[in-house]
Amino acid sequence: MIFDSNVNSKTMPKVTIVVGPRERFSHTQASLESVYRNTRYPFDLVYVDVCTPPVIQAYLKAQAQEKGFQIIRTDYYISPNQARNVGLRQVLKASQAQYVVFLENDVVVEPGWLTQLVKCAEETGAEVVGPLTCLGKPEHGIIHNAGGATYILNDVKPDGRVKRRLRQDTYLTGQAIAQVQDQMHRVQCGFVEFHCVMARTDLFAKIGLLDEGMLATREHIDFCLSVTEAGGKIYCDREAMVTTDTVGIAKNKTGLVELLGATRLPDFRWYDLPYFMVRWSNAWDRASLDHLRQKWNLAEDSYFRKRYAGIGNRRRELLVQPLVQRLTLGRGNAWLEQVLNAAEQRLNNFFYQRHLKHKAQVLAKQPALATEPSGPTTAAAVDDKIAA
Repeated sequence: MIFDSNVNSKTMPKVTIVVGPRERFSHTQASLESVYRNTRYPFDLVYVDVCTPPVIQAYLKAQAQEKGFQIIRTDYYISPNQARNVGLRQVLKASQAQYVVFLENDVVVEPGWLTQLVKCAEETGAEVVGPLTCLGKPEHGIIHNAGGATYILNDVKPDGRVKRRLRQDTYLTGQAIAQVQDQMHRVQCGFVEFHCVMARTDLFAKIGLLDEGMLATREHIDFCLSVTEAGGKIYCDREAMVTTDTVGIAKNKTGLVELLGATRLPDFRWYDLPYFMVRWSNAWDRASLDHLRQKWNLAEDSYFRKRYAGIGNRRRELLVQPLVQRLTLGRGNAWLEQVLNAAEQRLNNFFYQRHLKHKAQVLAKQPALATEPSGPTTAAAVDDKIAA
């Protein structure tokens, strides 16, 4: 293990990193290598292998043997929050870690990231700390998340009825780091995102494990609302930096919004598609939004109507729209996009139904693999409800 030469290792709070899936597997090596190359703070690592394909599984086994980390492999696809809980249970049961870091498997970390997160938590007393998360490649320097505000507004109507409305605002999204250097410092905020987030392990005695009813979207909002409700503080330390390599919206130097990589298909491998389709399935997206709204007793207002209307957008952004751009040499074609969207919907349903069938077969043979209860709703229960 590599240590930060500026800190006494005997008095350093213990940290365990839990790596789980975001949406695909082809960035596994780049992400894992960045952790061991750029982390000078001592850590243990638990890798939750969510049914990775044989080539990735072999790589992880070789790396685990070489570097001494633990792999926990699942027998069917599970959601990111469920995977985090698999790792978190192991951390709570088997280690004395004061902090757990949830890291998605497509994130590249920059030097000093973990030292800075721990320093922030220790100096502020924060229960949760996230880094500055950038988009694309580290050299792009485009901010995806620098913390944000989220809260529930009680909207009192003239007749006395109260509608609870979720409000959210992200900080610096789409800005180039070079343009906001004066804001590259830690800030207390309402939420950070699960691309990379560090939490005190004793926090989970107060709020329980992560809610597995949050299958695909808004899980970071649910988690941070729970932290705030329990009286915890959340910080984003913008001196710690990580990058998620994905397509997204950003502002260029002139302030105009552009789509990074819009004319290219993301570098999917054939083995990425099945999990990507399940993870961003219509079923999981819809169930997540319904669960968030019901759990926090929120009105189905414009915040939710916009997100319900956008179900499937992630698949369209990363698969359909780049394909249309390529086939039309960048000109675009509304009719072709409509046809491909319809075909993609059928493909998504095929992969999701295949997932349900495979999971049922695994659980029928080995009932002990069924998900342990871990929150108001488990992923297994939601899948069963959707299937019914």
